[in-house]
Amino acid sequence: MKARTAPIAAGILLAALLVGCSPSGPSAPDDAGDAGSTSPEPSASPSESGTPGPAPTPPTITMPTDCRAILSEPLLDLLEDVPLNDKAFAPNGVQEDGSLICTWGDPRADTTRLVTIISVERRGPALDMLNDLAAEDGFTCYQPDAGIRCEKTWESEEYPVTDGRTLYWRDDVLIDTRYSNLAPPGYTSDIVLHLFGASTPTPTPTPTETPAA
Repeated sequence: MKARTAPIAAGILLAALLVGCSPSGPSAPDDAGDAGSTSPEPSASPSESGTPGPAPTPPTITMPTDCRAILSEPLLDLLEDVPLNDKAFAPNGVQEDGSLICTWGDPRADTTRLVTIISVERRGPALDMLNDLAAEDGFTCYQPDAGIRCEKTWESEEYPVTDGRTLYWRDDVLIDTRYSNLAPPGYTSDIVLHLFGASTPTPTPTPTETPAA
């Protein structure tokens, strides 16, 4: 389902945030954190003999393998009655490429679902995607905890509930969450804390509508 288009101001905001940290721009200041100071990975290209170039460098953190282990007890308590990774929503869990899919939802319900995909996403493609979401789809983006976060909510076209999407990118790791009528407060921030540890305080975003997840 495609969300309604929001004002283009969000795209302008992201463009300002990413000045100096786009793949072709200069390095961001040291206080921007690892997400702003990491150099883009060059594309691997075959040599003249046809031998493939070096494999991409793995992310700086260990990719998670357990959907419950990336959440604190308070968040797990909020989701206590919600089934996790039911077979009806496959694929779930650890994928062949190392990504992790966590699906919270009851297959008997028409809505009320929370799906998070944690994957490796290199700097260049990640920034391109976030810029597109801000410029074309009206996502609001800002820079908390040494990373980049983009988010948007909208009213479901099928049910009287709120749907939304929240993305967070840092150090070549992307946390991408889509939800419908299920947005535990602090959900994404909780995952960030468990993956990267404590960081700088999160600034208050400026959108008129702020997703809980």
